[in-house]
Amino acid sequence: MIRCIGAGILLVSSLLSLSMAASKEESVMDTEQAKVLAVVETMTAAFHNQDIDGVLASYETGAAVNFEPGKKITDPAVFRQMFEGAFNIDPTFSYPNGHEVYTSNDLALHIAPWIMQGKAADGSEIKQTGLSVSVLRKQQNGQWLLVLDNPHGQLLIAN
Repeated sequence: MIRCIGAGILLVSSLLSLSMAASKEESVMDTEQAKVLAVVETMTAAFHNQDIDGVLASYETGAAVNFEPGKKITDPAVFRQMFEGAFNIDPTFSYPNGHEVYTSNDLALHIAPWIMQGKAADGSEIKQTGLSVSVLRKQQNGQWLLVLDNPHGQLLIAN
């Protein structure tokens, strides 16, 4: 009996060690995952620089963005207007917990908790947090572009 318990503990311990080793290996991004992350980082940098054309270049034609929870926008003119309006608070975004990127064929899923800090017109500090959930598609030229962008993914788990 003691041998069986000891063997069981050894088996569980081994499985946990293998699981931790596998998760460490999975945290290393392959080339396509790195390209997807680069799109997100480039878009974020363009946003910080208030470079509207750089921001919009990160999106596929016909992409959908949920600027407000549950309200997708697909019109490129409205995209431009919404992003330019956001520039008014001079926001900066950070991703303190990192990014998860999954790819399969020509699709990618990007998930990242974010923090946004900015200033209201009256000078008061603004701080918001959220969970970005985005789908990107690999284009014929090999470039990845955002297709679906929901910065409010956390609302499904909020009480």
